[in-house]
Amino acid sequence: MGMTFGQFLRWQVMIVAFAAGAAPAQTEPPISAEETGGTQAVPAPGTTTAAPRDPSRGQVTNLPLPRYVTLKTDEGNARRGPGLTHRIDWVFKRAGMPLKVTAEYENWRRIEDQEGLGGWVHYSLLSGVRSVLIQAELADFRSAPDTAAEVVLRAERGVIAKIVECNPDWCRLSVDGEKGWVSKAALWGVESGEIIE
Repeated sequence: MGMTFGQFLRWQVMIVAFAAGAAPAQTEPPISAEETGGTQAVPAPGTTTAAPRDPSRGQVTNLPLPRYVTLKTDEGNARRGPGLTHRIDWVFKRAGMPLKVTAEYENWRRIEDQEGLGGWVHYSLLSGVRSVLIQAELADFRSAPDTAAEVVLRAERGVIAKIVECNPDWCRLSVDGEKGWVSKAALWGVESGEIIE
């Protein structure tokens, strides 16, 4: 049985290494793409691989995902993808409305409203100032964060209110200069347990 030129060279190297007192090098069979599920990148010797990105943080801002923001302008185009070449799917037309950021890509943020509708919006249209949307049919604004406290104001579904502060179960809100505490169960735009000071 004959041998290939490559096998002959490998055999010659092993003989020379053995004659010099070194143990012959063991060669591993190559790993196929099928065994690894495709091509696999191997870091260069002496380099370290980057830690996997935390999916609960934005890849651009490193801020938590999801998180709430507000629409800064009276009109905001929500596009199918992160760029001006993508089609506009929705146009938001209420300045101050709360929106949920679910992803980031360069200068674009994927957002959704209380119904889960949305798309990609340029970050310049968004503000970190927090507001909420009343989602109860009628929300009682109370003088203290307690169901027994005096009702000082009532707001209907769809009213936007600015957040003044929140404890785990209640938020103190402002609507047209009037302030009061509302149970988080009546609101969209703030997480249960979230504290805002």
